[in-house]
Amino acid sequence: MKVYQFEVGDMQNFTYLLEDEDTGIAIVIDPSWDLPDVLQTIKKNNMEVKYIINTHYHFDHTIGNDFMVKSTNAKIIQHKTSSLKNDLTVSDGDKIKFGNSEVTVVHTPGHSKDSICLVGDGKIFSGDTLFVGNCGRVDLPGGSARELYHSLFDIVRRMDESLVLYPGHNYGSSVTSTLGKEKINNFVLQPRTENEFVEFMNSD
Repeated sequence: MKVYQFEVGDMQNFTYLLEDEDTGIAIVIDPSWDLPDVLQTIKKNNMEVKYIINTHYHFDHTIGNDFMVKSTNAKIIQHKTSSLKNDLTVSDGDKIKFGNSEVTVVHTPGHSKDSICLVGDGKIFSGDTLFVGNCGRVDLPGGSARELYHSLFDIVRRMDESLVLYPGHNYGSSVTSTLGKEKINNFVLQPRTENEFVEFMNSD
């Protein structure tokens, strides 16, 4: 699985293009702004985009959906709790296959009710659940510090430390990391109780 990472827009979003190199079939994760660069890469490498996957419903991760559908005829995939237009919904543990590659859906609510991470081939695409050095905010509609605590500490923190982290925004000291590095260096992943985490996340 080959990963193409595009930093797009004024909010430092990452849009990802994942290519199954055996077949040329690909998926796009969180199409945002500046999509002509993504399309150019698709055409240059003769890829066929099968799915568009949104890690959550916020506009900066979905604003390019319609443009990408018109350009590729791909199907939109979102978590079943998403309120947005989609073609297919997924739940925790579902596998999304493209060519000979696949990613597994991990439901990680907290930043939003429908937040998911995608895990496959030694990689985790974390959307706004976890950034390099930080995590997504919880003060937007659907956000919950308690839910994020359980997503981070009961799910993400227990994953393989060698997983390469591909976040939803370029907010950290590097564009990628590993879960092992984040467990050591990311202040939001340091051990604390649920109540301590909630107080910490809700403090100004």
